[in-house]
Amino acid sequence: MDDLTKEFLIESQEGLDRMERCLTELEQKPQDAALLAEIFRSVHTIKGTTGFLGFKRLEKLAHSGENLLGVLRDGKLAADAPMISALLELLDSLRTILKTIEAEETEGTGEDALLIGRLDLLREPARVAVAAGARSRANSPREAVAPSAAPAVAAASEAALLVPEPAALTPDPPVAAISAPAADASNGRAPATSSAAESTLRVDVALLNRMMNLVGELVLTRNQVLQATAADANMTLLSRRLDMVTADLREAVMKARMQPVSNVFSKVPRMVRDLSQSLGRRVRLQTEGQETELDKSLLEAIKDPITHAVRNALDHGIELPEVRHAAGKDPEGLLSLRAVQEGSHVIVEISDDGTGIAVEKVRSKAIERKLIAPERATQLSERELLQLIFLPGFSTAAEVTNVSGRGVGMDVVRTNVEKIGGKVEVDSRVGRGTTLRLRIPLTLAIIPALIVRSLNQSFALPQAALSELVHIPPEQAATAFEWIENAPLYRLRGQLLPLVFLDRLLMPEREWRLAGDRGNFIAVLDADGRRFGLVVDSLADPEEIVVKPLSAVLKDIGLYSGATVLGNAELALILDPGLIAVRAGISMHNEEESTRGGEEECGTEAARMDYLLVEAGGRHAAVPLGDVLRIEQMPLSRIEYFGPRPLLNFEGQLLPVEDAAGILAAGEGDPEAKIVVVVCREGNRQMGIAVSHVLDVAAGDSLFEAGSSRQTDGVTLLKQRVTGVINLGGVPPLPALEETAGEAQLVAEEVG
Repeated sequence: MDDLTKEFLIESQEGLDRMERCLTELEQKPQDAALLAEIFRSVHTIKGTTGFLGFKRLEKLAHSGENLLGVLRDGKLAADAPMISALLELLDSLRTILKTIEAEETEGTGEDALLIGRLDLLREPARVAVAAGARSRANSPREAVAPSAAPAVAAASEAALLVPEPAALTPDPPVAAISAPAADASNGRAPATSSAAESTLRVDVALLNRMMNLVGELVLTRNQVLQATAADANMTLLSRRLDMVTADLREAVMKARMQPVSNVFSKVPRMVRDLSQSLGRRVRLQTEGQETELDKSLLEAIKDPITHAVRNALDHGIELPEVRHAAGKDPEGLLSLRAVQEGSHVIVEISDDGTGIAVEKVRSKAIERKLIAPERATQLSERELLQLIFLPGFSTAAEVTNVSGRGVGMDVVRTNVEKIGGKVEVDSRVGRGTTLRLRIPLTLAIIPALIVRSLNQSFALPQAALSELVHIPPEQAATAFEWIENAPLYRLRGQLLPLVFLDRLLMPEREWRLAGDRGNFIAVLDADGRRFGLVVDSLADPEEIVVKPLSAVLKDIGLYSGATVLGNAELALILDPGLIAVRAGISMHNEEESTRGGEEECGTEAARMDYLLVEAGGRHAAVPLGDVLRIEQMPLSRIEYFGPRPLLNFEGQLLPVEDAAGILAAGEGDPEAKIVVVVCREGNRQMGIAVSHVLDVAAGDSLFEAGSSRQTDGVTLLKQRVTGVINLGGVPPLPALEETAGEAQLVAEEVG
């Protein structure tokens, strides 16, 4: 195949892609002249070039479509559903012939007369009068065409015959046939302007892949040179220059591989149109973030997952119009595609407002298809049950159709996404819809990372998830950490931050080692909506690392996303913050927000705030998290009494302790009894609250007044449970305690 034909195939495929996108939009906006002009240009260019190259079958098909589009463009007819369907069928036929030319270098054989006849019939203005006459005979006389209108219709038909055929237009020359004049032959000067075609160059993807691999090797070599010349002052300037040039080259090659997500999203409107018609659905498609860019190889890899997800949403998710109407929904369903870049990942969401996923049905279907043992199925949580839809062979469809029912689609989604280092999440609420979230790495090649050490091993921590670094000196390690049920926390700017010790994660049997010779280093991470601190032994310099895939054995560990070679030639595993958070049981930062359900529908717009959820005397209670200074677990013997009230000597300060639940009295007589005291502040005062257990930190609405008392300041809704908020202002201040104690002393003296 010669270069001219190759260029024609590429240009034609791009033109057909634009045409498909415009046709689906034209069905919603039939009077849009810009869309019609764009579609006409695409078909006209293909027709002109096919004539030049001698592809007669293509030329004949394109000519027929161009005739219909010319009538639409001139405003003689308005685009309707039958016309759009015929033009889409034309597009499919053109695309099929192009693929045949690419594979066999011939147009192949096929019968196009029926399609050409449909296109020719649709452009005849007489069909309007025929249709009107047919309707007038079938309906009331009021809909009949007035006799005075007949001459106008005939005149329009006659005028249509006099309109020159669009074929008389001069065909556009093929792009590949244009030779760019490098310089004027007479004076040697370059031309003053250059066209868009002359300023772009097509590059084979295989060449870009090769360049990316070479840049990766260059980055590794650069890292080694930087370390080897760090102590040589004469080489420092050269090594820094090498560093800058390598970074610029890496960014340029990566940018050359980036393509907008719209290249994938543009295929969806046609699919939604065809499927919704065949399934009897009414669907409105909404897209967002089409300009988000992704590496070309990754973009190709997510085409099939997005296709299967959309088909699944239309067939299983969005209900029939009459069903939606009976349920109080808009008969027209909503399908939403959204892409957004978050750090070093691109998040693609496919959402529908359909029926949602019934987890009990998922459980029964999985057992019925023997995909999971019945005893295991009863132990799964709702989130774990939702993951069963990705198992090979799983389907809730009642029958197998050409759209679904074979149990292949969602398996393809997860398999293809995980192959490129991504992750798939699903959220669903019965009756309200389902969201499928694809988390795709921005690139698989080179990423910036912080090198950390733990257990005398180096690990790479992607900087995309890193918020900040905190150093705790050795002398502060004993008091820097707080504990809730044997779980360590660190108070960062007044907010409690859950901690994960990397050495304990790697070796769970290892004893707690709260500080090394250099203290503790905390890497504050944000991963998949989870915020936590990763405690490591030491930090090294950041590096740009080349990501290498993991073996299946290491991937199953569930802590690492890849491996790399460091500048000192040491092998290092790349930590995955999201997997670490899941392994350590770190809850979603906004999990409460997502479980609020329809609280907004109650008509209140109360502000949200965080509370420390505690148990006191068998009942749940809450303390505003902003008022919590410290959580202490201590022996009961540390509580002292002055008069009738308990006191705590806390860091040299005497604090009153509120014991409304009688926890202190319950532990009296037990020399080994321990209690938990939440040290709080109220204004300028500090006090302690005796509790049985600290349960969690949760977000709730602002305080609701519900008959406040000395012990309770009101109630709030935490974890779908009405919870009383402890009234810190009701704890008697120290002067009152001293007066009470003085009165008790006077009474004692009088009695004595």
